[in-house]
Amino acid sequence: MIDLLNRHPDAFIVCALILGLLAGSFISVLAWRLPKMLEQDWQAQARDVLDLPELTKGPVYNLLHPRSHCPNCRHSLRARETIPLLSYLFLRGKCSHCKSAIGLRYPLTELTCAALSAFVAWHFGFGAQACWMLLLTWGLFAICLIDTEHQIVPDFLVFPLLWLGLLLNSFSLFTTLEQAVWGAALGYASLWSVFWMFKLITGKDGMGYGDFKLLAVLGAWGGVAVLPLTILLSSLLGAAAGVGLLALRRARTSTPIPFAPYLAIAGWIALLWGGQITGLYWQISV
Repeated sequence: MIDLLNRHPDAFIVCALILGLLAGSFISVLAWRLPKMLEQDWQAQARDVLDLPELTKGPVYNLLHPRSHCPNCRHSLRARETIPLLSYLFLRGKCSHCKSAIGLRYPLTELTCAALSAFVAWHFGFGAQACWMLLLTWGLFAICLIDTEHQIVPDFLVFPLLWLGLLLNSFSLFTTLEQAVWGAALGYASLWSVFWMFKLITGKDGMGYGDFKLLAVLGAWGGVAVLPLTILLSSLLGAAAGVGLLALRRARTSTPIPFAPYLAIAGWIALLWGGQITGLYWQISV
């Protein structure tokens, strides 16, 4: 199988695309359930600290329970109704039981994840870099979805990606271990410094601690070299999005805008093309 993927790059791209569909289906579940799991855990911890009685038992959410179901009629989905993308097409975008519309977010999440996965496979070719970059891509994609909707960057996702980046670069997979350690440290410290300078000047929180940790993740994978481009691109993307929302009157100047998606997108671009972009900049500027 490995020899086949080595000799036929197209086969690897197709495999990555299929894996991306499966990963996208899981990410849809993760992005919906993980915030609920965290909320239940926080409430339980708060009630324990305050010595309050437990709330009346409600549904307990984890990645396996309850079974996937229609949010309208609570119909539990059968195995054939959970096949990524194909189920949506076969069901014509409607629940098989109550005929209510299935949200477009599910097939779009699966398609986006599949497209990103196929692109990573095409960009790197079959090998360790592509396989591990697929995992990072799926993690960043999940963080984007969760932060966009809930303004949370979960440690549940961030810390495993941080340690994984450092471990992989102990074998110099993407950069040297020294660069990875410094990238993680400086990534965290740079946004931490910006946070406290903004807070001292304005008395307000400009961003969340999850953003510091996410930049540390990107530094752990790509080293110090990816940090300047990541910060620059994410700032430009965030500013453009903010101006666009203000122009469309979908936000006010006081409306918080999640920053993690822009960091994730910028970091992903820097990991794939950081050297080329930086080289092109120096060619133009000299």
